[in-house]
Amino acid sequence: MVKPVILTVDDDADVLQAVARDLRQQYGDRFRIIRADSGATAIEATQKLKLRNEPVALFLVDQRMPQMSGVEFLEQALQIFPEAKRVLLTAYADTDAAIRAINSTQIDYYLLKPWNPPEEKLFPVLNDLLDDWLASFRPAFDGIRVIGNRWSPQSHDMKDFLARNQIPYQWLDIELSEAAQQLATFANCDRLSLPLVLFSDGSSLIQPSIAQVAEKIGLRTQAEKPFYDLIIVGGGPAGLAAAVYGASEGLHTVMIEREAPGGQAGTSSRIENYLGFPSGLSGNDLARRAVTQARRFGVEILSPQEVTGIRVEDPYRFITLSDGSEISCHALILALGVSWRRLDVPGLDRLTGAGVYYGAAQTEALTCQGEDVYIVGGANSAGQAAMYFSKYARQVTMLVRGESLTKSMSQYLIEQIAETPNITVQPHSSVVEAKGETSLEAIAIDTAGEVKMVPATSLFIFIGAVPRTEWLHGAVECDERGFIFTGAALKTGTSQPSTHRPKGWRLDRDPYLLETNIPGVFAVGDVRHGSVKRVASGVGEGSICVQFVHQYLANVGS
Repeated sequence: MVKPVILTVDDDADVLQAVARDLRQQYGDRFRIIRADSGATAIEATQKLKLRNEPVALFLVDQRMPQMSGVEFLEQALQIFPEAKRVLLTAYADTDAAIRAINSTQIDYYLLKPWNPPEEKLFPVLNDLLDDWLASFRPAFDGIRVIGNRWSPQSHDMKDFLARNQIPYQWLDIELSEAAQQLATFANCDRLSLPLVLFSDGSSLIQPSIAQVAEKIGLRTQAEKPFYDLIIVGGGPAGLAAAVYGASEGLHTVMIEREAPGGQAGTSSRIENYLGFPSGLSGNDLARRAVTQARRFGVEILSPQEVTGIRVEDPYRFITLSDGSEISCHALILALGVSWRRLDVPGLDRLTGAGVYYGAAQTEALTCQGEDVYIVGGANSAGQAAMYFSKYARQVTMLVRGESLTKSMSQYLIEQIAETPNITVQPHSSVVEAKGETSLEAIAIDTAGEVKMVPATSLFIFIGAVPRTEWLHGAVECDERGFIFTGAALKTGTSQPSTHRPKGWRLDRDPYLLETNIPGVFAVGDVRHGSVKRVASGVGEGSICVQFVHQYLANVGS
């Protein structure tokens, strides 16, 4: 834990050195002693301490200083650290000013100079004040602080990135928190330049990119080596399972994830039908456990990092990263997962991240306290989100195109939703328009042909998924929607499965069950054509795919 600070201020260098020496001798093991030779210097130091989230326990300040007296300094310092104890050092002639300051500045004590011997005239007073301060002191949050605006897409993206990568952080809304406004002022950050990210080492970044923050907090985005036995593209349940099994069976493995390990499943607020967890677990919890397991077996994880290209030079497979670098491997597993499908409705794109969100967006739940929340979709992800938001929102309304939830949602979720009094399911309904200047203010809902405009500040959308496989086209065979063909479903010029071998396939054997049209390149999980869109299915495919990788590697070059 960071030591609380005792800040002493005096323009007389000899006095300042003496008081700092005495303070360090008596309190240096428990407190950090900082000294300043003027009120202006001390104010600057105090602001920096606030930005670094280091608490000040006590100000020990000389009254008679040029430009800024001790009382004038304390008046400003107390606005920054109002809980700090305040002591004036005065000459005999200044006692009247010190007494007046007890009322005007609420100083706790004044001491006459000289204070020798300190054991009698200094330490007993400070001991009492510091003990009193420590009795009510609660350590500040020791981690990243994000200062932003609730309705800022950039602020939302930063919170979502940190949360999904399981980086502890504290959110401070510039509109609601005086502390946030104060910190932004100290950091010379105006409201148009948010978010402001403050790090525990005292540094800060104004409106940083995700890549800048990732580098700052030590996430790995560059590969350690140019070649691997196995490269896995995608860090959802399928990719994580493949990474665990590949590395545990001796393959030098790297996993590359575009956003955060856990993929789309990592945003699920609650998964209650996953084998072995009778009480359920969150997607974030599952991702955390899997990442820990993968790293224990030596998997190298690059995140956030994006793959932009693929090429083959037998017996090697090469991938290109977003920075233009290449790494190669013998075997490649595509576990790209899917992204939420966008709702093509007037106003939504402009307000995405400012009241309109795709996915569970757990980072926004607390900000919805006591508000009405609308959820579009009727599958499990929408149901899990509805249950999660019901803990915070006044009312949760699920807008479902069909007549009920029975065709698209697990029965356990349907029963939970029915038993939750502040969740309403509105069938035959869809959003047809969103309105708002800088944030979502209202949505138009079409219910069985009748359109009604209702006030809304938060809309969460779960309407199916689309693969991000554009960069594979021309190399890896995909269906008309972009899902990757594997095994017996590989096409030969049509969208229908065929029993013939893929065009250009040069091996005597048929493709393995999860193998694409390129030998040694496999696809697993939601991105695979015909896959079952469930977490357990993705984990299963990722696990068994490693067996096909071993079979492929055993025959490479034979």
